[in-house]
Amino acid sequence: MQEPIKKIMIVGGGSAGWMAALIIANSVKDKGVEITVVESPTVGVIGVGEGSTPVLKKFFDNLGIQESEWMPECNATYKAGITFDGWSTKAGHESYFHQFATMVDNLTLPVFVNNVKARLRGADVCALPNKFFLSSALADGHLAPIAAHHFPFFTTYGYHFDAMLLGKYLHKKALEMGVRHVSAHITDARQDASGNIAAVVLEDGSSMEADFFVDCSGFAALLIGKTLKTPFVSYADNLFNDAAIAMPSDIGDAIPTQTISTAMKHGWSWRIPLQNRFGNGYVYSSSFTTAEQAEHELRAKLGLLESDTQARHLKMKLGRVEKHWNKNCLAVGLSQGFLEPLEATALYLTQMTAAIFCLFLEKGDLSEQAQQVYNQEINDYFDGHRNYIIAHYKTNTRTDTEYWKANAANLNGIPDSLKHIFAAWLEGRDLGDEIRRQDIEKYYPIGSWYALMAGMGLFPEVDARAPDSGQDKSNPLGDFIPRCALNFKDHRQVLADQSKMR
Repeated sequence: MQEPIKKIMIVGGGSAGWMAALIIANSVKDKGVEITVVESPTVGVIGVGEGSTPVLKKFFDNLGIQESEWMPECNATYKAGITFDGWSTKAGHESYFHQFATMVDNLTLPVFVNNVKARLRGADVCALPNKFFLSSALADGHLAPIAAHHFPFFTTYGYHFDAMLLGKYLHKKALEMGVRHVSAHITDARQDASGNIAAVVLEDGSSMEADFFVDCSGFAALLIGKTLKTPFVSYADNLFNDAAIAMPSDIGDAIPTQTISTAMKHGWSWRIPLQNRFGNGYVYSSSFTTAEQAEHELRAKLGLLESDTQARHLKMKLGRVEKHWNKNCLAVGLSQGFLEPLEATALYLTQMTAAIFCLFLEKGDLSEQAQQVYNQEINDYFDGHRNYIIAHYKTNTRTDTEYWKANAANLNGIPDSLKHIFAAWLEGRDLGDEIRRQDIEKYYPIGSWYALMAGMGLFPEVDARAPDSGQDKSNPLGDFIPRCALNFKDHRQVLADQSKMR
């Protein structure tokens, strides 16, 4: 018989620590479980990731937290998707939009897929994803993805937010739910005879005990790495980027509803709109450029060469641990692993890691078999998202720097999953069939894969002998999507109205 968990200690705060605290507290409420977050007053929070996937809405919904409450406190904005600029050099595909789903896609996605299949056969038809999805029109028009009440189709969307403010907000909400907070610096941990963690040791020599520990200590991985020596699986062979720069810039009257990812010489830059500023950054590979050169390139792009705006330099460790749940310790956030922020998956993986663990916690199943099942599932989440990110680099057609040529030529450890997807695409087979066969739609839906491959312009030359489809090659859906977009309001106005509701 397993002893029930009565004390859970979360080591580290920040967005990951406080999100984990809220998810676990909500799961075990009224069950007499004491949850304590021990947060160091001397270790800073990275606080750079400022975008999310649509899954973050489920987190707030599960806690009963309204957007009108948390978004104004975090300078948050809505996100309809991501534009990728300059990743492809194919004519007409130099920029494409990766959409977040709407119900309207049920009508337009089949048209897109049919055009893609025709284009793969050499037909001269439009196959740029921007033309086929409502969320793209919302982003183009700076419209919030909140439909008018009379519009019968729902939309999914993500958010942009100030990561520092989000961490503080989650901290506040966790305390309201009864989570304890201890400000102390942990220097070590003690294990019992079976190898489980028995207690953490504080800087003053005292110790704190618990039944179960959640490691949210960031890249330091104090418990999962330093204490339990859990092996780490590096993604360095697949993904070259290992550093980033972040800096803010002014925002004008219009607030976009999209993240923009722009290909740079040795990586890519992000541009994230908040209510009060743009968050900007450059994710790059230190094997191809220096930190000084990268900062100069980013400043030049932003027009801040003569500005005294401070730039924050960060190092990244891409990969994951083999066991996210090891003995009586669960790793959440940067301590468990990290994927570069190209698809804004950091909070998503944090959320899924904690939420799926709670399914086992609620059943009282903390067995070794449960750990094995759990770890395989979380590893699959990490690897599945990694594969989608690798596909962006592998399919690029830039030749202006050695960085981009090396990414396109890289064959080291390209996963079999990706090989099969590329083969299905190049052979003109149904990509959806292959994705369903691999059971990877839960990581990225079929529409996302089609958007990536078609968006990058991975098509043969147009065959002049191919029959004409009879469609408008520039606007295959006519005015259907623009008319749908009439049911949405200006983004800044929606945010202003939201603030008045507080």
